[in-house]
Amino acid sequence: MTAPALSRPQLYAIVFIEGFCSLGAEVLALRQLVPHLGSSIVVTAPTIGLFLLALAFGYHTGARVERDYLATVSRNFLWSAGLCAVGLAGVSVDGLFAGMQAAPWLAYLVFMAAVLCPLAWLLGQTVPILTNLMQHARAGESSGYALYYSTLGSFLGSVTLSLGVMQWLGVSAAVSVCAVLLVLGFVLVSARGVRTALMASAVLALVGAGHGWQRPGIDTAYASYSVVPVQLDGAINPRAFKSNNSIASLIDEGTPPHYARYVSHIRRVLLEDFGLRDRPILVLGAGGFTLSHRETENRYTYVDIDPAIRAIAEQHFLGEAARGEFIVDDARHFVASTDRRFDAAVVDVYSAHTSIPGHLVTHEFWQSTRRVLTADGVLIANLILDGQLATPYARNLLATIESVYGRCAVEVLHRRQPLSNVVVVCHARSQVQPTSVYVDERNTADFDLARSR
Repeated sequence: MTAPALSRPQLYAIVFIEGFCSLGAEVLALRQLVPHLGSSIVVTAPTIGLFLLALAFGYHTGARVERDYLATVSRNFLWSAGLCAVGLAGVSVDGLFAGMQAAPWLAYLVFMAAVLCPLAWLLGQTVPILTNLMQHARAGESSGYALYYSTLGSFLGSVTLSLGVMQWLGVSAAVSVCAVLLVLGFVLVSARGVRTALMASAVLALVGAGHGWQRPGIDTAYASYSVVPVQLDGAINPRAFKSNNSIASLIDEGTPPHYARYVSHIRRVLLEDFGLRDRPILVLGAGGFTLSHRETENRYTYVDIDPAIRAIAEQHFLGEAARGEFIVDDARHFVASTDRRFDAAVVDVYSAHTSIPGHLVTHEFWQSTRRVLTADGVLIANLILDGQLATPYARNLLATIESVYGRCAVEVLHRRQPLSNVVVVCHARSQVQPTSVYVDERNTADFDLARSR
C-alpha cells in the first residue's frame, strides 16, 4: 500500500516528535548512566558531545536522501522506537554494565555505540528528509518551521521528562513515553495495513516488557535505590540501603543497631569527642538517615536533592520514621543561601560509589560550609579515597578542604582496602597558616614548639 499524503500540520507533528524523543533520549541516557558512572563532567560532557556528533551525521545522511522520503522516516522511527524501548531500559543498561563490571568505560562506549548514537543518527535524518515534502513553502520557511517544531519538541522533551514524568512516574515510564511517541510517529508516516499494525504492536510489546521488568528497587529522577541483605558479623538480619548500586547505609535489628563503620565513627566524634548535646547538626546527603537513627541527644537537619529519599528510607530500610528535619535542596545552594547556623556540619554527598558531584568539592563549596558553622563549629566530611591518600584526587581534595579550614584531622578507616572511607574533621576556628620545612641548617622546631605551648 502507498504511504499517506501528509499535511503541513502532520509533518510538523512528526518533526516535533523527533525533537521531543531525541533530546529525551539524551536525558534518559544520562540518567541511566548515573548508577554506574556517576554524574561528573567527565561523563556528561562526552555523552552530550557524542550525541551531538551522531545527530550531525544524521543531518548529513538525511540531506543525501533523494527518494522514498516517508519510507525512510518510517523505518528510522521504527528502529528508534525499538532502540529506545530496549536499549534505554534500566534492566538493559544494568545488564550491560554488570557484564563488563571490570571495564565500566568499555561498557559506556558500547552503550553509546549501540544505543544512543544510532538513535540520534536515525532521528537526526528527519528534518532534512521531511523538508523535501514541504514544497508548498519557501526553502527558508520550510526549514525554519521544521527547526522550530523540532527544537520546541526538544525543549518540552527535556523539561517534561526530567521534571515531570521521571519525578512522578519514574524513569521506566519516561522511557516508555519516548518509545510510544516514536511508534506514533512511525504509524503517521507509514502505509496503512496489517504489516504496519504488526510492527507497531511488536515494538509496543517491547515497551510493555521494558516497563514491566524494572530494576529490583525504586527509581527516581535522581537515583536508583534498593534494600538488600548483607553479611555482617554479630549482626541480626543486617541490610544495606543502596543508592545507585552503592551501599549508602547499613543497619540491623540488634539493640543497639549496627551501622556502617563510618556512621558509627562520626557519631562517636560528635557525641564523645566533642560532647555535643542538644545542638543543631547539619547533614548534607541523607543516605539512609542512620546518623540520627535513635539518637536523641542532638537536633539533625538533613539536606538532600531527592525529595523521595526520606519516604523510601523510612518505608523500605529503617522501618520507622527518620529522626530530624528534612529539606529538599542542592547541598551547595543550601549552605550558600541559608541564614541558619549549626554546631556541626556532616558532608556525605555522593551520586555513585566514589563520585562526589563536581560542584561539591571546590574551594567555594567548602567556604560555604564554613559560613553555616557557629564560631566553635566543626566540619566532618566522609570521603571515599584510596587508603594511602596517594592519588591526585585524594591529595588535591584534601588540600582544597585545608585551603579553607587550615589543618584538619584525617582518619583512614579501612587502610588495607584499595578504597576507604576517609573521615576529615575540621574546626571553624582554625585559620590557614603558612608552613615551613625544618632543615639542619635552620631548624626552628624547638622555637615553634615553645610558641605552641
